[in-house]
Amino acid sequence: MRQAIGFIIILLCFPFIWFLYSFIHTEILVASSYKDNLATSIQLSSPPISSPIVLLDEDGQVFTEDYIEWRDPLPLEYIPLFVQELFIQSEDVEFYQHIGFNFSAIFRAVFANAIANSKEQGASTITQQLVRLRYLTTEKTYERKVTELLYAYEMEKQSTKEEILSNYLNEIYFGNQVYGIGAAATYYFSRPLNELTEAELAFISAIPNNPTRYDPLVNFDAVKKRQELLIDVLVKNEKIAATDGEILKAAPIVLHTKTKTQLYPAYSTYVVEELKNLIALKEGFTEKIAHAQNEQHKQHFEKGLQTRVNEIGTQGITIYTALDPVKQQKDEKYVNDLLRRTADLQAATAVINNETREIISLYGGKNYKKFDFHRAFQAVRQPGSAFKPLLVYAPLFETTSLTPRNMIHAGKLCIGTYCPQNYGGAIYGNVTIQQAFRSSYNTPAVRLLQTTGIETAFDKLAPFQFNHIVDEDHSYAAALGGLTKGVTPLEMADAYTSFINGMYKPAHAIRKVVDKNGDILYEWNEEKQEVWSPKTVQTMRNLLQDVVTNGTGKGISVQSSYVGAKTGTTNDYVDYWIAGLSYTYTSTVWIGYDMPKNMKPIESKKIHHSIFNQIMKKH
Repeated sequence: MRQAIGFIIILLCFPFIWFLYSFIHTEILVASSYKDNLATSIQLSSPPISSPIVLLDEDGQVFTEDYIEWRDPLPLEYIPLFVQELFIQSEDVEFYQHIGFNFSAIFRAVFANAIANSKEQGASTITQQLVRLRYLTTEKTYERKVTELLYAYEMEKQSTKEEILSNYLNEIYFGNQVYGIGAAATYYFSRPLNELTEAELAFISAIPNNPTRYDPLVNFDAVKKRQELLIDVLVKNEKIAATDGEILKAAPIVLHTKTKTQLYPAYSTYVVEELKNLIALKEGFTEKIAHAQNEQHKQHFEKGLQTRVNEIGTQGITIYTALDPVKQQKDEKYVNDLLRRTADLQAATAVINNETREIISLYGGKNYKKFDFHRAFQAVRQPGSAFKPLLVYAPLFETTSLTPRNMIHAGKLCIGTYCPQNYGGAIYGNVTIQQAFRSSYNTPAVRLLQTTGIETAFDKLAPFQFNHIVDEDHSYAAALGGLTKGVTPLEMADAYTSFINGMYKPAHAIRKVVDKNGDILYEWNEEKQEVWSPKTVQTMRNLLQDVVTNGTGKGISVQSSYVGAKTGTTNDYVDYWIAGLSYTYTSTVWIGYDMPKNMKPIESKKIHHSIFNQIMKKH
């Protein structure tokens, strides 16, 4: 009964097959105008493909790979002929002769499926398989098959055989989110394709026939059996000798599966954010967002920026960074161990190399995981007295003739309704500016800001990357670090680099971004600018050094020919800061709770001092 039904189906299919043959024959020989219409209606282009983002440290070593799909596309000339023959002989032996489909194979499949009353046997050429990968579904209907034939024929007109084979070998699926023969080599054997043995090449070539069934990580023996079948096909088709085939089948196969490299998540998370900022600057989004007419326009530009970042991120870019992996690892371990002793206490650090002005180490929080809340660049907190050198003292020495030896009153002060107090409510008389700085007195800082002028002082902050300072901050409370929103630890470290020598250039983690060909897509190219005169710089460095030796920075101990720092404590002891520099590094430490609470009980432990000592060490 089943055979009878099969023959009836065959008879019913003859008109369709004859029509299909006539259509194709006419298409090939005479229907030039229709071919033009077909070429117009079927525009074949390569689909967007997601390639990995690779992050390299200061020595050019990979420390992070981000990918949804693992791909490593190769030009056809880099794919061994042995691999090319494996696929051609097993999938499409007449590849170089047909016009996109094999008509005799279609007949054979139709008859076989009709007799079996199924649609299981296919007759797809490599071209058809590539069409299916790119443009069509995998459903087994004759309607879809006709569409596939038209697309395959058009692809053959628009592409060379070499291009089709190359695209096919780079796009077929090898299981485990691996696409392409090159990626399969690096994923399953952790070696490039040209370093694999022929036995290994045949092994991974067995996977695409059914990536679920032939998953080497699950069904190794099944893959090995199919590998041997492919080798037998080469022998049968006289592509290799029988003895060579037996040697290949006997060769041992040992997998060395690639694991996604995901080191130093605190640093890599920031790099992704900096990449966005770099693209925004280079492609004009920064200016558009800054000058948006309203919130709706701003959101439109921000959405456009994110779309562009996503596009760049899928093109297979490599990001060269300034990460010092040894320092990053040591700093992370030390701070994690230290914070483990106090429940819920958090910290953030940023370390900048003085010579290069590059960010070499970041701590984003206790046991940080990728894309968690990153306290080094996302935690906007009140800076307390650590802000005084930038807003009060450096602008004062830059714009007036006052020196640290001049006297300033440290007694009570009220400006309108604003009545700041010194630490613990203490009242002092006249003190030198140096003493006021060393002991972090508050009322002298406010008086000195009066002397400089609020607007003049804030103008001196303009070159720095303080992204959360607003117009409402232009008040005397800012002299003590009282801001509407606040600053981040990274912003503070970045600004403190101006005390290295008075020259300032924004600190970055990214050195350059290159495409798959090694061509530079983006890099920072800001020039240094002078923000403080040499006289101001020397004065500030002396004051910062005095804090470490005689003031609130006692307990800071760093092996360096120079160490200077400023501490900061905010109201109710909810934030502790240290910002400073040595001969080698400029760094900032913040400790506190995500939900602010009083830290007075742990003040004597000087946890932030211990962290600062660690991150300022040279490894």
